[in-house]
Parts: sequence; structure tokens; C-alpha cells
Amino acid sequence: MSVDGWNTLLVLGGIRSGKSEFAESVVADAPTVRYVATAPAGDPEDTEWATRLAAHRARRPGSWTTEETAADPGRLAEVIAAAGPNETLLVDDLGGWVTVLLDPAHQPADDTATIAELAAAVRASAARLVLVSPEVGLSLVPTTPLGRAFTDALGATNRAVADACHAVALVVAGQTAWLKPAATPTHPATPALPGHADVPTQAGPGQGAAQAAPGRAAQALDQAGAPAQGGPGQAGAPAQAGPGPAGADEALPEVLTPGAPAAPASAPAGAPGRADWAAPTMALPMIATGLVIQPGMELPMPDDYTGPQAVDRLATLDIPGAGLGVLERVVGFAAATQGTATPTPWGPVRVLLLHGDHEGGASAGATPGESARRARQARAGKGALARLAAENGASLQVVETPTSAPIEEGPALTGERVEAALRYGWRLAEQAADAGVQLLVLAACGAGTETAAAAVLAATAGAEPPAVLGRVMSEQGEYDDAAWMVRCAAVRDALHRTRRSPREAKDILAELGGGDVAVATGVLLGATARRIPVLLDGPVGVAAGMVSRDLAGQARHWCLLPDHGGRPGVRLAADVLGLTPLLDLRLDLGEGATALAALPLLRSALTLAAGLPVHPSLGGGDDEDFAEPEPAGPGPTSTEPEPEFAGPGPTSPEPEFAEPEPAGPGPTSTEPELTEPEPAGPEFAEPEPAGPGPATIGPDEPVAPGRRAD
Repeated sequence: MSVDGWNTLLVLGGIRSGKSEFAESVVADAPTVRYVATAPAGDPEDTEWATRLAAHRARRPGSWTTEETAADPGRLAEVIAAAGPNETLLVDDLGGWVTVLLDPAHQPADDTATIAELAAAVRASAARLVLVSPEVGLSLVPTTPLGRAFTDALGATNRAVADACHAVALVVAGQTAWLKPAATPTHPATPALPGHADVPTQAGPGQGAAQAAPGRAAQALDQAGAPAQGGPGQAGAPAQAGPGPAGADEALPEVLTPGAPAAPASAPAGAPGRADWAAPTMALPMIATGLVIQPGMELPMPDDYTGPQAVDRLATLDIPGAGLGVLERVVGFAAATQGTATPTPWGPVRVLLLHGDHEGGASAGATPGESARRARQARAGKGALARLAAENGASLQVVETPTSAPIEEGPALTGERVEAALRYGWRLAEQAADAGVQLLVLAACGAGTETAAAAVLAATAGAEPPAVLGRVMSEQGEYDDAAWMVRCAAVRDALHRTRRSPREAKDILAELGGGDVAVATGVLLGATARRIPVLLDGPVGVAAGMVSRDLAGQARHWCLLPDHGGRPGVRLAADVLGLTPLLDLRLDLGEGATALAALPLLRSALTLAAGLPVHPSLGGGDDEDFAEPEPAGPGPTSTEPEPEFAGPGPTSPEPEFAEPEPAGPGPTSTEPELTEPEPAGPEFAEPEPAGPGPATIGPDEPVAPGRRAD
């Protein structure tokens, strides 16, 4: 909603189509929302109508305020016209407004003029405005004069408001179709990417400039002599060897998309991996027409209900132990981001390895050329990251980002370069979504990246540089404390230099973050817009998460942190972002490697959650494995006698076998009835003994005096 050219939205839909829920989700993350209720109270005896109104009220968060306009139809236009640019209004709905407009109590009135006044107020609105209205034009013409008057007035209202709004969405059976994308804003100050002097006009919400990029990327690769696609562990080489020092006239390289495994053709309808897995959201029409990334962007949120439902469902599964432990959070996260209570393991995965060095004291102690060697190694499918990517069937894309200037001396990037880097990262996420990628892994390999991330954390979270800057390890495996002190001094001097500078997101990226953090921030925003979860792994990813809070607070909810890696900066950012690390592996194989090492474990948890049946005691079906025909003997805990078995099972507390007619009871046997499965019959049938036992008195033997007969 904060994107230029898109401040007003009309949401149409039929009865029970989900239009109100969709409109509420659009403004769910606004700091404050003024809910404008237009419906009259209705008949007090109409309990069904009262129940509908109560359900609408119950869905509104406590921070929202409600304003009634049912008493006067003209008041709605006044409320919209008086709203300021920092306000968010949700009008629900225009059907109730038309009902009041046609009420005889307000007649005679000029209905046409009132509708025109409403449309003019919407067109001139400075606030972020969402209006909900029923779509009745698809039904039959009513047979009553009042019904025809209502449909005609509502149709005229919908047409007038739709013409005044920047965007129009139609909700049918819970599915959203975009009828009117936002208008095309122009931003001449924004530099274009190579080959993108004119971004083509979008044909529909599902199409974007990124769709045309793969062809240009392939052409660039052919010119460079590199393959157009790579399998797991390989990535398309960039059209440029790497950007030089940051400058205003420098352009980012072409977005290159490596070969990614396609979604399985046999996937059932509705399963993750289908074409609409990362369907375009309301912000996407702006991408192909010149995206402007601004603070307060309203991007989609994960499902609030399916996550807890999936975790609750785990308690019903046929699991022999106590459950998945901390991996339950993985199931809840996947369920919320996939929008289903039975999430499935992530399919195609793409690793984005951002390569961009930081000059000056930020890279103190780093071996010159080492980061470039790591990037070349990854492109060739070698090294720890590439091998782990191949093991997980993930594609690996090396992304060249602008080199950042010394932050202790001046800005790391110019404002224009920050804008281009943000859009570049967004397009990387867009192309991943278009390729069917269901999970992104964000990594970086530039020199000085941890220092830049520490500077961002110090500026956004108020941390002390020494507390968030990890120690420097030399090539010989020894701590280089001198280099660590130089890095701390660079962050200190940069913070002192910018002490009077604004602390807005783009200012922090320009002054402190640099190219890789800016591109990573764009990736997080673009992935959020296309509903793609992201695994963070390392300082650059969490620093981007900190910056993205001011641009779109929803981005952090699509991020998962498998491990903190023992890095103090990652620990702090995780606390601020509310990301609890799942593991404590303390691997030090470079950014991205820990996430890929943990990925099989995360997938295993989702496999169990999706594949295990409900426990039989809770209504699940018995497993056929337990119904074996005529087993040779009882199981370990069986108590039923089996004639084929010579002795009791190892845990059987009672003798289950029947001995052949013993000559007498055992030495310690006092209750021989235990050997007979029929409790109603005689306890033990013993043959006539040849003589009395040691303590047995014969039937004809007299009892001695002073002796009691047994």
C-alpha cells in the first residue's frame, strides 16, 4: 500500500467469498487502522444478521478503531476526504452504504451526485484506503423494483469507485484475481540495469519484467562463453567479472538464473510445488512497471492459523516417542508459509551466494583475492557450499554485488546504488519464484561482510561494536586480534561519522551496509512478496533482516534461522527479530553451509509430519502390519497361550504353557490354576497319586490328638 501509485484498493466479491478477510489481511500490519462500518444495525430480532456483524467485530484487532457512517450516506465521503496521509482506512462495505443511500428516510436525494462525491473523495484521498464491495452484477436481474434499484445503484457505485481506485481485486471462492494493476510511476533518477533501459509494460499481475530476463541472461552467458544453466551445485556465471569500486555510474550485472529443478509433474492439486506456490501478490504489479521500495510496504504475512494447527496435529500422529522436540517449530513455520496444516518438505531450493567486498578497515585481516576465489570455486561446483548444495539437490547462484567503499571515511554506497541494489535483490527473488523455487538460502562470501553487518546492528539495535563483531581468524588458524581491533575501530569511526545522519533503512544501507547487505535486503522483500521462505545463515542475512523491518515488517516472518554459528552479531539480531535458532552446530564452513547441512534434518521433520498417520487410539486406522496371519509365537508382550511356543516370551510374567499331566505340583507351586486359561473350570486336574505327598494325610488315617486336620 505504500508503493507509489497504489494508495487505494477496491476489493470486490460475492457473498461469503472471503473478500472482507482478504481486505483485512491487506491492512493487518498497519500500525493503526480505522475501520469504517457502513451497515445499518438492522432488525433487532434478526439474530442471523447480528451474528454476522459480531463475527466482523471479533476479527478486528484491539488496536483498530471503528467509525459508523450508517446514519448519513454523505458522511463516508467526508471521512475519506479528511483522512491524512499517515492513516489507513478500511471501508466495509459499499453494499451497506448503498442500502442506507436508498433508504426512504434519506429521500428525496440525488443518489447519482452522492455516488460521484464518494468517487471524488476516493480519487483525492491521501490516506491508504481499502474499500470492500459486493459484486452482484453476475446474478440474475431481480424481480422486484427495490431489488433492481439496489443492484443498479451498487453497480454504478462499483464502477465509479473502481475507476477512482489505483487497483481493483476480485475475490471468488477465496481466490484473488487482479482486475486493475496500479498505474505506472516514473522514476527518472533510478538507473536502469544493463539491457533494461525500458521495462516492458505488464500484461497481468502474474507477469513481470523478470520473465523476460532469462533470455537476456542466456544471451549474456553465451557471449561470456559460460553455460546457460547449471545443475545442483552449479550456477550461471555473471555477465561481468565483478563490479569495480562503487560509483554512481556503475550498473549492477544482469540477473542470471541457474537451472532449477522443476516442480514434479505428478504433484497433486493443491500441493506445494504447483504453479501458484509463489503466486503474485498485491505488490507485484508494481515490479514490472518500476518498483519503488519505501518504508511501510505492506507485503503478505504467513497464515496465522495453519502454523498452530500443524503443531497441534503433531500430537495426534502415530509417533512412538515424545515428538519432534524443537523441530516442531520447523513444522509450524512451514505450515504457516505454505498455508496448510499438513506442510510438505520443500521442493526446489536455491542458494544465493552474494559476493561483494568491503574496502578499508572493514576487511582488515582478510586475504586479498580470497573472496573472489571462493566465488569462482562455487561457480565451478567446488568447495563446501557447492558440494552441500549438490547433496541437497539445490541450485547455487553466485551474485556479484557492488564493492563497498570504506565506511570509516564516507558512505559505502550512493543513494542511487542502494535503490538499484534493492530492486536487483527483489528481482532475484522474483526469478526464483518464477522458476518454481520453494525455499531460498541466503549466503555471502565477501571480505569485510561481518564488519558491515556489525555496523548495521550497532546502528539499528544500539549494540556496541566489540560485542557484535566476532574475532578474526587467520589462514593459519590463529586469532588475529590486531585485525579485530582495526575492524572495531572502523565501525566506531563510521558510527561517529554518521551520528547526526538519519537512521532510516536506506540511509543505513548507504552509509554502513553496502552492496551485499542492500541486495540481501531486496531478496528478503522480494521473497516475502512472492511468499517464499528464506533460510538465513550468517551476519549478512540477519543484518538485512534488521534493515527490512523498516521497509516491510512482514519480511522477518518468512525467515528461519537454523543456527547462530556462535557469532555474537547473529545472536543479537536473532533476539531482536524474534528468530530462535533451531540448532547449535557451530560449523564454520562459510555462510550458507550450515543451513544446507541442517536442511536434510528440517526436511525429515516435514516428511514425518506429512506422512505419519493418526494414532489408532485417536481414530486412525490400524496398520496392516499388526494383523499377521497365524504367527508362530506370541509377540514380546503377548499373554495369550500358543501351543506352538515352547515357553513364555521374554517379558511374560506368568507361565503361559500347559505341561503334560505332571506327577505332582512343583516345589513352590501353590496356585496351579495359573496354567489353565479357563477360570470357571477346575483349577488343576491331577491324576490319582500313588501315595500321599510329604505333608498329605490320607483320607482314612486318624488324626492324632492335639493335631489339626488340614
